[in-house]
Amino acid sequence: MADDLLPVDALTDRQRRVLRIVIQEYVETAQPVGSAGIVAHYELGVSPATIRNELAALEKLGLLTHPHTSAGRVPTELGFRFFVRHLLAEPALLPVEQDSIRQQFRQARQEVDQWLRISTSALARASHGAALATAPRSSRCRFKHMELVHIHSTKVLLVLVLQEGAVKQQLLDIDQEVDQGELSRISNELNAHLEGSDAGSIAAAAARLSPFARQVALLVTDAMQRLDDQGSGPVFRDGLADMLRLPEFAEGQNVRKIVQVLEQPNLLEQIAGQYAERNAVHVVIAGDGRYDELRDVSIILARYGAGDRVSGLLGVIGPVRMWYDRSIGAVRFISDLMSEMVEDIYGAE
Repeated sequence: MADDLLPVDALTDRQRRVLRIVIQEYVETAQPVGSAGIVAHYELGVSPATIRNELAALEKLGLLTHPHTSAGRVPTELGFRFFVRHLLAEPALLPVEQDSIRQQFRQARQEVDQWLRISTSALARASHGAALATAPRSSRCRFKHMELVHIHSTKVLLVLVLQEGAVKQQLLDIDQEVDQGELSRISNELNAHLEGSDAGSIAAAAARLSPFARQVALLVTDAMQRLDDQGSGPVFRDGLADMLRLPEFAEGQNVRKIVQVLEQPNLLEQIAGQYAERNAVHVVIAGDGRYDELRDVSIILARYGAGDRVSGLLGVIGPVRMWYDRSIGAVRFISDLMSEMVEDIYGAE
């Protein structure tokens, strides 16, 4: 988040409370908030005139503004940043929500794609925004397991499983027919020698293998190298249709921006790369002056994974008028949970 914020003591206690009320009301209604409504619904013990003075002071500080057609105020981007940094209570999902999400993950076992679908579905429900997630992967793919399956005559199916959870299949046409027993022996030989290796290590080890095992090892190397070159892979998404019904996205230009962000995993990686802390939740409001693509939206993003070996991204994107407390709490809880699940596969450091 941008660091050009006012210090928390730049506001009096009453000004902080009024700002919190304005933001909460505006997030709920998408309408400007006036002094009469604040006095009617909140027991502040002061007159509407006093609230008007406080609203004017907050506007002078750049935390509020008012549409020219309305006497009410709405938060500015700076106001939202001040709120998230200084006024937001410790965000968390309700225990019943946490239990429900945990149960869904337990039922999915070690199916990474299903984890990502559960994550984005839960994030979309909690935030009322569009949720996104990328699959866990290391900077280099690492071999976990493989099987060679006899199909017909000289045709063999190679099934390659990587530590990142990816499964690749390739049909091989070999020089001579080999029975399933020999294929299983070669599979066991390669599994024993290659577990945990990256593409470069497998290529180096291939020279020490039997001719057919060497041929298979080089095919494995080629498949892993192609995956290494692909980048972060597809982005899993949920909740976009519901979010686009919000008034902020009535114009087609804003819709296009949202879709472009959700389809650019490299942009997400760039944003996450600005922060060193894994599992920390990062809030970018209206691009924080650095990302034009995010000018009309906010994004809440966290990196999950097993140490520095393997990681993915997840988060939510929505209007600047976002439910930050629930959204931040959901991203934090689910990124922690995803890290636990990934560590079960790769082992904690």
